[in-house]
Amino acid sequence: MKTIEFVKMQGLGNDFILIDCIKQELNEPDKFAISYCNRRFGIGADQLLLLYPSNIADFKMRIFNSDGSEVEMCGNGIRCFAKYIWDRGLSSKEVLQVETLAGIIKPKKVGELVQVDMGKPEFNPSKIPVDAEGENAFDLLLEVLGWHVRLNCVSMGNPHAVIFLEEDPKNFAVTKYGPIIETHPIFPKRTNVEFAYIKNPDEIIMRVWERGAGETLACGTGACATAVAAIFKGLTNKKVTVHLLGGDLQIELADDGHVYMTGPAEEVFEGKIKVT
Repeated sequence: MKTIEFVKMQGLGNDFILIDCIKQELNEPDKFAISYCNRRFGIGADQLLLLYPSNIADFKMRIFNSDGSEVEMCGNGIRCFAKYIWDRGLSSKEVLQVETLAGIIKPKKVGELVQVDMGKPEFNPSKIPVDAEGENAFDLLLEVLGWHVRLNCVSMGNPHAVIFLEEDPKNFAVTKYGPIIETHPIFPKRTNVEFAYIKNPDEIIMRVWERGAGETLACGTGACATAVAAIFKGLTNKKVTVHLLGGDLQIELADDGHVYMTGPAEEVFEGKIKVT
């Protein structure tokens, strides 16, 4: 048995177990995520975040879903990751460079909030990836349990399928359709699924079914993908507020083609757990 120190963090209710692997070793993180992200028998979280040193950036972040699968990127997670680093004096830089499977991501302090340069969105179907032809995978028609739906697929370092609804998704059957779309054969790496409503050119209301985690209160990359799809389809302005179940994110598509996400990150508590 050994003792692992962790910090529980959350960004808009999207919650994480963060473990500093610079000062301690965690073996089999996939199995740890399955056990301790469990809300009944573990600590409880949507994802596990691991902090490592990096040879190409300031730090390296690995992300494991509650089902044990490792993923490329997490928008709410990287804000929490950056806050942990700043709060503990691991870096005094106002802008961090964080190595992820989606590339180097750059979180920045903006008052009490954290702004993240999420990079450029990817529309090429083979790079999302999604089994579709053409230069993009917008308005991709799919039949799901008798529902004929149009998907707008975007990668923000991880795959997303954005669905624009004609009404507020508060009563929509996210848990019915989300898992079926997530695991549909056209997505070789599965996908996150966003159910969105354009309230006006400056506001989007969204619920999300996250790949490997189920419905969560917020998804940063999902908010970015939804905003990007709305902007490119001419449905909104280039700077929008995305209203999620856990709170709001500010998303902006800049002139350089990069997407900037701004939102909160909070520490909930510290703890220690004995693992075999």
